[in-house]
Parts: sequence; structure tokens; C-alpha cells
Amino acid sequence: MDIATTPTTPEGNPELADAARTPVDPPVIRREDYKPFPWLVPGIDLHFDLGLDKTRIVSTLSVERNPDAEPTGELRLDGDGLTPAGVKVDGEPVNDWAMDGSDLVLALSGDSHRVEIATEIDPSANTQLMGLYASNGMLCTQCEAEGFRRITFFPDRPDVLSIYRVRMEGPKEQFPILLCNGNKAAEGEGDNGMHWAEWHDPWPKPSYLFALVAGDLVANSAPFTTMSGRTVECNIWVRKEDLARTDHALESLHRSMKWDEETFGREYDLDLYNIVAVSDFNMGAMENKGLNVFNTKYVLADPDTATDADFDAVEGVIAHEYFHNWSGNRITCRDWFQLSLKEGFTVLRDQLFSQDMRGEAVKRIEDVRILRAAQFPEDAGPLAHPIRPDSYREISNFYTATVYNKGAEVIRMMRSMAGAERFREGTDLYFNRHDGEAATCEDFITAIEDGAGLDLSQFRLWYRQAGTPVVTASVLHSAETTLLTLSQKVPPTPGQPDKQPMPIPLRVAMFDRETGEHSGEQLVMLDAAQKGVNFKGFAKPPILSINRGFTAPVIIDRAVNSEDLVFLASHDDDPFARYEALQELAVRHLVAAASGEDAGDGEAAIVSAFRAILTDDALDDAMRGELMVLPSETYLFEAMATGERKADPGAIHAQREALKAALGRDLASEFHALYDRCEKVGFDDPAGRGARKVKTQVLAYAAASDPAKAAELAAHQFDRADNMTDRQGALMVLCGLDTPERDRTLDAFYDRYAGNALVIDKWFTLQALSLHPDVIAQVEALAGHPDFTIRNPNRVRSLYMAFAGNPQGFHDPDGKGYRMIADLILALDPINPQTAARFVSPLGRWRRIEPGRAALMKAELERIAGADKLSRDTYEQVSRSLEG
Repeated sequence: MDIATTPTTPEGNPELADAARTPVDPPVIRREDYKPFPWLVPGIDLHFDLGLDKTRIVSTLSVERNPDAEPTGELRLDGDGLTPAGVKVDGEPVNDWAMDGSDLVLALSGDSHRVEIATEIDPSANTQLMGLYASNGMLCTQCEAEGFRRITFFPDRPDVLSIYRVRMEGPKEQFPILLCNGNKAAEGEGDNGMHWAEWHDPWPKPSYLFALVAGDLVANSAPFTTMSGRTVECNIWVRKEDLARTDHALESLHRSMKWDEETFGREYDLDLYNIVAVSDFNMGAMENKGLNVFNTKYVLADPDTATDADFDAVEGVIAHEYFHNWSGNRITCRDWFQLSLKEGFTVLRDQLFSQDMRGEAVKRIEDVRILRAAQFPEDAGPLAHPIRPDSYREISNFYTATVYNKGAEVIRMMRSMAGAERFREGTDLYFNRHDGEAATCEDFITAIEDGAGLDLSQFRLWYRQAGTPVVTASVLHSAETTLLTLSQKVPPTPGQPDKQPMPIPLRVAMFDRETGEHSGEQLVMLDAAQKGVNFKGFAKPPILSINRGFTAPVIIDRAVNSEDLVFLASHDDDPFARYEALQELAVRHLVAAASGEDAGDGEAAIVSAFRAILTDDALDDAMRGELMVLPSETYLFEAMATGERKADPGAIHAQREALKAALGRDLASEFHALYDRCEKVGFDDPAGRGARKVKTQVLAYAAASDPAKAAELAAHQFDRADNMTDRQGALMVLCGLDTPERDRTLDAFYDRYAGNALVIDKWFTLQALSLHPDVIAQVEALAGHPDFTIRNPNRVRSLYMAFAGNPQGFHDPDGKGYRMIADLILALDPINPQTAARFVSPLGRWRRIEPGRAALMKAELERIAGADKLSRDTYEQVSRSLEG
């Protein structure tokens, strides 16, 4: 596939909330305990009588003994909050079934049976948004990871693959559109205003990929012709008022289908591909076979309501879920410990797609920035885990940046080691060898080994060991020989105090100081604790460019002076290495300054490097905009919290703002000349995207150095904006300034977009993320705004997740920010535990923060841990954050 009120249970149904709670200390599930399910379920028939307040489901399972499993005389089916309304075995009613906790247990003596179970549920009371639930008058499902058991009793695990046949019936006026997985087999009219549709998915799938949608929807439709000449009907289903904002999503789907054929040889395999946009959704999107259910955030886009980044996100998420058709659906996971098998691989596939659509250099920098902001802190904290975890209490907590983003980086390393062509041979072998199976990470690695001709024996450590390796690089020059010495250390993480050296592929180049050029790039494999590599032909010590293209998800520690970093930031021909040199300059200076150490000539070096970037006519603005972004405060926390030193959020924030002010002041003429040039670039100009990014960055530096001028420029940009990117960029800057223009533009923005939920989410987020000194009070006020609701995940994230990512507000020295997030978790947990648990991680970094704030963060975690009836989701995150 994300409060300022008192804790509460779902309105009018406290029993539902209690049913979803678990006792303290829920059981630990371990990868080593995996056993195949004793029964195969080759087919399942589902009959839905649909209603918002009452839906009746009759499921008929064809079960056969699994010859590869231990024999048993019972069939145990998972359930969650369900009571059978009737059970039949081979057509006869039975009463000898039993409930063991939430599970339904049946005694079965034969080798094959048909088991029929009736259940009734209330979708309107399902505030968890898992299983079948109601959203603004429509019915929809979310079954990954364990939501199907909230609909009917079933072996709700990914290694049980079944052919699904579904009949849906409901009132036509209320649910004119009835959608399910696979191809529509039949439809018709019933009595008393009812109608029905039957669906058949010919491809075996696990229960987590089941999907159903019923509602009043319209479609933006256009066919796609596959490489074998088949016609696929493609539909983007939305509410009527949203139809005009779906063209980009449909075009993105077609581009994804074509790219996957050309790049990975994968052709779509059904007659229909349906995407439905839902406004209440815990995740970003879900890859259910043939019927993707999406958060509206990743479907709806037009220039007036969506930024350039929003357009990119829609395209990337559409691609991601489509690519899952093969890397996740046709081949699924044997168990949830193998989650990175489908998610890491598919993230890599969507990254490669996006870089082909928009350019490799900028996309690579964006991906690394996300990795460093989300995954590096995860690796360094109490929630660290390998990309293939060994245990969990709640699987929803392992939909993490480690599994997704680091998982993608690990597979990207295989691709770098093999080369694109041989990697394709490995993936072809994987798809051919395991089509129709529930596979493991080991299956994937073996296929890449066999297909690409690699020995990945040692590389498997990346799947077993948590933590971000630190690679130390030093250069020793003698005569015309330069020795590059590399060493690695993988830091201890919870449960893994001692680590083995990992194979780390690093693209390296040595720049000649005389010519300013390098003689070529090579891939160096660091596969031991230490390794030396010789480079010939340099009369003077060369300048090292390392981890070019970010070939490995590691931290580079290199002894290099500011002068050489300025050279690399100005002249390196690898875009990422150029970006990295500038980031390193800034990190080195800011960490030293925040630690009270002598920062030397760091500021002057950064100014020099920035001047080269701002005035480089050969640089396109999209790349220039990336180079202008300083390291995030989250990334600086991690860089500062090394050894015995703890991060000081207040000092980091102050020094970063001081550097922005110095850059804005010393480079004022260059910034304003750049802004004037970019302002003349029209929205439809191909260069407009980069120009818009640059303008926002210039405004941010102006705000730090000359607030009055920044307010004038930002208000001017806001008033003249003909697109959301410019409008939001201007408002972002104004939100952090104490100026009358702030209130005026916030009111104008709200008035313009009132009723548009996704844009009003932006309105909440911009204020929660702002640099305004009163941001905490502003967030508290926004929690009482009529448009705020704790029951919609998008709205909760727009306000509180944004605030948790605002270092100035969240790390308020009095602990008000920590208390606010803890209050939210306690209020949200009884309603939507999956979303609530995702707010624990920011508090869980207390061990890396200076003692005063650390004590306040820990106290809030202990307060949450002491609450009655915490969900399994939140309990696991809090307990690990306190214990790790």
C-alpha cells in the first residue's frame, strides 16, 4: 500500500471497539514457526446481500487436504468480530462447530468438503476501515493484511490461493455500480429495485487481494491494447463531481501498462482493469486483482488543485499498484515475513518507471531523500528490523520504510551488480518459475542468482541484518598511485548486537585536479570489513567521488576538505554525487554549529557552492531546485546523534534557519535574478516544472533573510498563480511569517477550495508544518475547526502527521508537541488503531535526543502504554519504542 479530543469509542457501538482490542502483551508471530495450512481451498463462492447497515455474506469453500502439510481432523478458519449465522458441511447444516477465541473450528474427517458459512456485518460501524466498510454512502473493502477475516471466516493467510466467484446483490438506486475482482460474468435486474452482478477471477489469489465496491460512481474509460493484441477495458471510477480530475490517472495507467511490457515483459491478464477512488482509506492504494481501491489523494489531479508533486505521486502510485499485478498478485508472498518480496521489488519497479517518465537524476535524489528522512531513522531507532523481519505482533506495523524503501534499494543493488540486461534475465526467470505461487524472498534471490549469473550467498545478509552500514573512505596518494581504503561497520540494532560485513557495491570515480575530469567510473565491491583499491596515473592526489547514483543505502564517512566538496558540488558529472557533496557540506557545518563546535569555513564554502549552482546556465531548473534544498532537520538529527552525542532539535533548527538566512542574504542578487527569470516561464512551458520548484526555494531563503520582502513576493505569487504548485508554494512561505498577508491568503485559499477535501487537507498541512512561532496553538485551534474530523485518515494525517514532522513545533522544549501527539494516539486508537499506531514512531526516537526532551518523550510513551485496552497495533509500537 497514513487530537485534541478526549479518548472515545466509535459512536453508538463501543462493543465493536472492544471486539477489536487485544489483551496486553499479544502473542509474537515468528518466521521460523511457519507451517503450510493443512487444507487447500482451490475455490470459494461468495454471495453478498449488500446494505450500508447490514450486509449478509454466504461463503462456500471447497476444501481439500494439503498433502504438504501435517494432517489434522479439524478446519480452523480466521475471524475477527464475527459470529456464524449458519454453517453447512457438504450441504447439511451442522452444529458441532466451536469458537476458539475469534476462530471458527470445524471437525472434518474426509479428504475434501464444501463448507458453507453465513455471516452478517454492519459496514457503517466499521471505523477501522479494514474489511468491508461504508464510505460516504458507498461500500468498499480493504483486506490487506488481515481484513478478509472481518467479512467472513477463512484461512486469512497469503499462502492459501483460491479461485473466486462472487455474486453481489443490492438496491440499484443506492448502489448502481457493482464491482469485484476479475471479469464480470453476468448481471441483471432483481425484484423491488434490486440488481445483481456476478464476477469471476480466473487467477488464484490469497484473501488479502479480494475487493468489492458498490456505490454511485461514474468512470473515465479508455481501452488499452496489449502487446499480444488483446483489448483491456480500463476504468477510473469516481464520484460524478470528481470525474474531470481523472485524466492524468487514466493516462498514467496506460503508460504503466506499456512500460511494464517493454521493460519487464509483463502483459496484463484480464479483460478489465478497474480503479476506484475512495475518500476514507488507511493506505495510499491497494493492488487487489483487477480492482484497485485507491485513496482519492492518488487519483484526482488537475493543475488548479494538484501540485507538480501531486501529479508525480498519482502517476507513481498508479504504476506501483499496476506493477503488483505480477510482482505481488501472480506471484504472492508465502507469509507476511516475505512482504518485501512484493513491496520492495514493486517499489523499485515504480521508481524505474518514474525515472523513465521524468528523468533519472531528479527522481533518484527524491528517492534517496525519502529513504534518509524515513528509513534511516527507523534503522537507527527502537523499531529497526531487517527487510525480512523475524517476528511481529501486528503485521500492519511492518508496512514500513524498511520493507518498502530499503527493500527496493537492496534489489537495486542486485541490479547494479548484474547490470540491467542480466537483471532482466533474472526477473524473467523469477516470473516464469514462480507464476501462480506463494513465494519467498529466497525464491527471488535464487532466481536472480540463476538468471543473472551472480553469487549472492553473502548478499543474503541484507535480508537478515537491520541497520544502516557506515562506510569509511580514505585516500592515500604516493607517486602516481592512489590507494582508496574502504571499511564498513554495521551498527548494533535491537536483537542484533553483532553484525557481519555486508557486500556493498559502490560506484566510484577519481577526479584529476589538473583537468577537472575523471578517467572513468568503476564499481567497487566492498565485501569485507576493509578493502583497498589502487588507482593509477594521478600526479597529484585526486578528488574522490563515491557512491555515485547512490548505489548502496549506506552512510559514507570520508575525510575530504571543504574545497574538494565545493569542487564536486560544482563540477561532478554524476548528478547525485553533485547533490551529495552539497548535502555533505551543509551537514558538516550544521552539525558542528549545533554541537557548539568550530564550524570553520563551512558557511563560506556552502555560499560558494550555492553561487555556482544558482549561476550555472548548463543546469536545468528541475535539478537546480533539488540542489537548493538543504538537508532536512530529521536527517540532521541522525547525523548529530552519533556515539555518545545526542541530537539537540532546538540547536539544529536554529542553525539551519541561520544558514538559510546567510544564504539568502549573501546571495540575494543571484536569488532574485533567478526568481525573475523563472517567473517569466509559463505553466505549459516544458521548463515550467523546474521553474516553479526554483521559485518556491527562493521564497524560502528570502523568508529567512528578509521576511518583509519574502511576504511581498509570496503574496504577489499567490495572487497571480494559475496553478496549485505556485499557489501552495507561496502560501507555505506565508504560513511561517507574522504578516497580515498570512491570514488574508489562508482565508482566500480556504474560500476558493471549501468542499474540496483533498485541497482542504493541504490547507491544514501548510499550517501544521509552518515555521510560525505559534504553530502549536494554531494546530490546537485547527483541531476544533468544523472541517476537521478524527474519523477520516487523510484529515488526521493532514494535521497531526504534518505537525509530527514539524521539528520546531513537535520538539517544543516544554513537551507540548509530544503531549499533543500522545493525546491523538489515545483518542484515535479505539477508532482506527492502524492509523493511530503510525504516530508512535516520532516519539520512539527519544533515545537519540538530548536528555531534557528525551525524558518528556519517554513519559508520553509510558502514558500511552498505561492506557486500558490498547490495540495490538499501538501496543507493539509503544512497547518496542520503550524497550528497544
